[in-house]
Amino acid sequence: MRTILRLSRPLYVLLAALTYCFGVSIANYLGKPFRLDAFWLGLAGVLLAQISMSLLSEVFRLDAEPLTENETRRERAIVRNNALYVSVAAVTVNAVIAFLLYRSSTLSPASFSFLLLSLVIMLAYSLPPFRNRGFGEFLLAVQMGYIFPSIAYLLQANETHRFLTLLLPLTLLAFAYFIVLDFPTFASDHKYNRTTILTRLGWERVVPLHHIFVIFAYVFFAISPALGISLSLIWPAFLTLPFALFQIFQFARFPWARLRTGLS
Repeated sequence: MRTILRLSRPLYVLLAALTYCFGVSIANYLGKPFRLDAFWLGLAGVLLAQISMSLLSEVFRLDAEPLTENETRRERAIVRNNALYVSVAAVTVNAVIAFLLYRSSTLSPASFSFLLLSLVIMLAYSLPPFRNRGFGEFLLAVQMGYIFPSIAYLLQANETHRFLTLLLPLTLLAFAYFIVLDFPTFASDHKYNRTTILTRLGWERVVPLHHIFVIFAYVFFAISPALGISLSLIWPAFLTLPFALFQIFQFARFPWARLRTGLS
């Protein structure tokens, strides 16, 4: 059970919960009435979708890559089967949640389309032949940064709003974050032939890409008043700008030649 918990990536589950709550906060800021049942059902669905997304990717992990340290073939089969059972159960519960939302007249066509898109992203991230193509970080960022908060907002408001454009810079920052997470596992990714955006494009391309995503996110925040979004709502986002610039500065100073040395 401890292995299943680790493979479900609790940090990702926490991030999914935070971005979902961000979507609810947008609806609250716009004065939409708070729907308690929709909030809890939607939150449960988002968390189960994220858990299923992580576990399914482990079920279809390459045979050369161990799931646990010093595992036997029997232990690997047990962990893989348990991960599959939990994933199937999570998807089944999500189908029940979607039905309950439909029965309560909370599931609008827009929110239903986002639920379907979330399912498509989950399958593309986890299942062959789509997985291990080097686009997992992008799919994860879209799921957490755009789909989950959109679902949260639509379940509360039942309509789209221009404020949902705030999710675009959030998605860019999420993508930059997941790129950063690839660096500590760069050597093992090469060892097990695991394709990430870093191993696919190389650090020479990925590092500038990271900088571009971070900078464009804050540029989007800066021009958002021109899109009708109040500056009083946006300015707290710039409190994180010094940390973003410091991260770019650290990347610029890092001796990237060590990556080649570590692989040779």
